[in-house]
Amino acid sequence: MADEQQTQANGAADNQQPASQFNIQRVYVKDVSFEAPNTPAIFRKEWKPELNVDMNVSNTKLDENIYEVVLTLTVKNTVEGETAFLCEVAQAGIFSLPANMPEDGLAHTLAAFCPSILFPYAREAISGLVSKGTFPQLNLAPINFDAVFAQHVQQQQQAAQEQPKADA
Repeated sequence: MADEQQTQANGAADNQQPASQFNIQRVYVKDVSFEAPNTPAIFRKEWKPELNVDMNVSNTKLDENIYEVVLTLTVKNTVEGETAFLCEVAQAGIFSLPANMPEDGLAHTLAAFCPSILFPYAREAISGLVSKGTFPQLNLAPINFDAVFAQHVQQQQQAAQEQPKADA
C-alpha cells in the first residue's frame, strides 16, 4: 500500500516537470473511411488488382514541445479499371519532444521518426478494413520514412538553389 502511494506521488511529481525526453503520449485513429462502390459486381471479376497508395504526414504544435503528428494513408485498389475499394486512415499521435532539440532534429523527428511509429497502427487498421470488406488480405510494405524525409530535404535544397537562377 505504501509502495502504491509512493509510486502515485512520484507519478504526480513527474507530471509537473516539463518533458525532457521523447515520449509518446497517445496513439489514436483520427479519421477512417472505407468504400467499396462496385460491390458485389467487383467480386465476380478476375482478381488482378492495381494498388495505389498515397501518403501524407502533417503535424500541429499543441503546446510547448508537444506535437500532434498525423500520418494519412489512402489506398485505392482497382480491378479492370473499376474501383474495388478505397480506404483512408488518418493515424495520429501526440508526442512530447525534448526542449533542447535542434531545428533540423525537430523536422526529422516530426516527419520521419514519429510517422515510423504510427505506420504499423495505420497498416493494421487498413488491413482490418480490407478484410472486413471480404477482399483478399492486404499487407502494406514497410516505408523507410528516413529515406522519404532525406529525399524531401534534397528536393527542397534543389528548389532553393534553382530559385535565385529564376529570379536573375
